[in-house]
Amino acid sequence: MELKKSESANIEKLRMPLTLIGLLFVGSVVLASFSYTSGVERDKQAENVQSDSDVEYMEENTNEPPPPPETPPQVDVPPPVSEEIVEEENTEEIPAPVVQTPPPVVQAPVEQVVVEEEIIDFPDVEATFPGGAAAMQKWIADNVQYPQTSIEMNEQGRVYLSFVVEPDGSISNISVERGVSSDLDREAKRLLRKMPKWTPGEAKGKKARTRCRLPINFTLN
Repeated sequence: MELKKSESANIEKLRMPLTLIGLLFVGSVVLASFSYTSGVERDKQAENVQSDSDVEYMEENTNEPPPPPETPPQVDVPPPVSEEIVEEENTEEIPAPVVQTPPPVVQAPVEQVVVEEEIIDFPDVEATFPGGAAAMQKWIADNVQYPQTSIEMNEQGRVYLSFVVEPDGSISNISVERGVSSDLDREAKRLLRKMPKWTPGEAKGKKARTRCRLPINFTLN
């Protein structure tokens, strides 16, 4: 047989704990209210005390005369130096352009063209040996040197020469028109070069270049 509990018996068991909980809550609320009010009062008292001290401090400050203003220490400031702006001249040297000189042109020597005067074959006055023909034959006999080879080979004959007597009497342009041998021809030309200056020929009243012809005879005695 089951035992049944009544609901009233269960509620009676819970009544005591619920009552204690309610008392505890009420007590805590009352305690909190008291602590709040005491804290607010303390804050108000502290504010009042601070305001009173500020008022007293302000009253004390109003009674004392203000201190004299402090004069700033004098500092010797040097007079301003006027800085003159010196414009420096541009001393940078501009490099001179390099000019390459061309190599010197070597000029060939100019040949002077000498225009020879005309050689006159038939002048107005013939050129002559100084002293005449006899003096010339004697001079040739005294100055001839018969070549040894011609002597050995018995070479004899007459060499015909052609030459020009210049206006100053000198002899030039010697040539053999008809010869005998190379040795005798050479000796005939040598004699003509060695001769003294002739008396020049004349044409139109002036000394001129005249052509002359002369035979030189080579004989062995």
